[in-house]
Amino acid sequence: MAVLAVVPRPSSNNENSPAAPATSTAASHATSTSEYRPIGDYALLSDCHSTALVSSVGSIDWACLRRFDAGSTFARLLDHERGGYFSIIPGGQVLSSSRRYLDATMVLETTLELASGMVVFTDAFAMAIGGSDDPANVLVRRVECVSGSVDVEFTISPRFDYGTSHPWLRRHAEGIVSAVAGDDALVVQATVAVELHSDTCTITGSAALSSGESFTIAARSQPAHQLDPTPIDDPTALIDATVEWWRTWSSSTVAEGPYAALLERSALVLKALCCAPTGAIIAAPTTSLPEIRGGAANWDYRYCWIRDATLTLAALSIVGHHEVAQGFRTFVMRSAAGHGDELQIMYGVYGERRLPEIELDLHGWRGASPVRIGNGAAHQTQLDMYGHVLDAVHVWHQEYHDLDQDEWVFLASLVEIATQRWDEPDQGIWEIRGAPRHFVHSKVMVWVAIDCGIRLVAEHGFDGVDLDAWSAVRDRIRHDVETEGVSPDGGHFVQSFGADEVDASLLQLALVGFVDANDPRMIETVRIIQSDLASANGFIRRYRTPAAEPARPSEESETVRGDDEGVFLLCTCWLVQVLAMQGRVEEATELFERIVAVGNDVGLFAEEYDPATGEFLGNFPQAFTHLGLIAAADRLRSCTPS
Repeated sequence: MAVLAVVPRPSSNNENSPAAPATSTAASHATSTSEYRPIGDYALLSDCHSTALVSSVGSIDWACLRRFDAGSTFARLLDHERGGYFSIIPGGQVLSSSRRYLDATMVLETTLELASGMVVFTDAFAMAIGGSDDPANVLVRRVECVSGSVDVEFTISPRFDYGTSHPWLRRHAEGIVSAVAGDDALVVQATVAVELHSDTCTITGSAALSSGESFTIAARSQPAHQLDPTPIDDPTALIDATVEWWRTWSSSTVAEGPYAALLERSALVLKALCCAPTGAIIAAPTTSLPEIRGGAANWDYRYCWIRDATLTLAALSIVGHHEVAQGFRTFVMRSAAGHGDELQIMYGVYGERRLPEIELDLHGWRGASPVRIGNGAAHQTQLDMYGHVLDAVHVWHQEYHDLDQDEWVFLASLVEIATQRWDEPDQGIWEIRGAPRHFVHSKVMVWVAIDCGIRLVAEHGFDGVDLDAWSAVRDRIRHDVETEGVSPDGGHFVQSFGADEVDASLLQLALVGFVDANDPRMIETVRIIQSDLASANGFIRRYRTPAAEPARPSEESETVRGDDEGVFLLCTCWLVQVLAMQGRVEEATELFERIVAVGNDVGLFAEEYDPATGEFLGNFPQAFTHLGLIAAADRLRSCTPS
């Protein structure tokens, strides 16, 4: 059958803007950068164990089906030729298309109008039935003709372990086939006939549908040594159960006011990034989507950063979901083995401590290489993590008073370590890979850790610590930040001791209560941030100084500069909050509305935005951005006169 290109509905992040010149390619591949869809073209599916990304034209181009950080089954997102995909394509010209998440769910519905009729795709990552922590590991796709008649074909091209394995295909029963390679297996069950193509290692099928007719495909991931082709009784029932699961969870979401839909969608995204069995929260479901177009700043975000996770919990608490807190608290203490001196900045989603960074022989999204899995930042020194943990616990304990003695012993050890390490240089919140520095944000977050520890003792009677020693260190940190952490003329805070440049993380000084938002130094810091770091639309970058370097500097690579990146959406949300706290509510609201406007057509946001092209950059969707949106909307609500 003739298959013509699908024309997607333009999304609000201007996905049809001109792409960067197709000049960057990996040495061993000739894939054109034009074959890669914009980062914002994708929608997220999740079962709170693992994720998949679906393009606006109905292709699953990224999926790690057994756990968030597992080797991919489909990775066309990172290598168009070799990565693998799962596409559904209608025959004939598509006149229009639209998509949406079913209300209060992570179940996606895509509607395509053709000259001959209209077809709807419904995509779900099936939730475990009955609330079990054991995942179903099943992607379910239903194709339904709702008017006229439509020819539809699908292609499943599994390429396990990041495109390294061409699978062995087998037929088990009518409509049930499997693909196996290494330790991975995929069982495909369809309600239409399927064909196996050993030469291309693909599974295909097609159907001519009339109005009211449909078919379903279920793709179930399994360990190869436990291959079980037993059919699923009713794959469609898995979609219905998944809709019900998400709606039950969303029923507790508190989302009111002009941004209610944004708050609900962001809460759903954050929940989708939570690992159900362990309580870990990943930063993003993807790896190596570039922070700099065509550059080397490509990192694996499928892990649990202590910082990101505590901020995620705070955001979910704003919208009424406090239940995730206990799971994460247990995850942190379990992963650190109950010893504060063994706390890392990040872990694998099941508490793994070693996350070796490896470069893969993949083309990279639009030629951005290297493609990395693992993350070498796992053993960096980032002192702000102590502040994030203690601040979160202090807030939780004020609300629920459920901190036991064992937890306090662990937290007190974190404060004690913070008092001992506060004067060390570190890699900071932006995880620089150059020489460590005395970053002002890091010092302030250590101050937060000690201050919260002191408050917990004073407010709730915990004992066994040297409060005088803690107070002395807290006061010393404030003194040093207010002398060495300000510009030579004392007018504004600076990125690091001895520097003169600003950094967007300085906005946190007002948000964590180290300094009043209307302190003259903070007002001047905001002014310089807006002057030096803002793009034409008012969005801000993280920094302009060379605060980060490639993992392996070479003659061909240059130091990554903050002004090479897109604008950082979380930092812009911080700016919204501080402007509102300074009484500049109208300006803050206008800026927030501009942030909201760049979300894609289903309300998802990446880490960064490129004002030059109108496209997203960085891993996607990004927890940092969605938690920032919730916090900024809440701040606007609290600062807007009633």
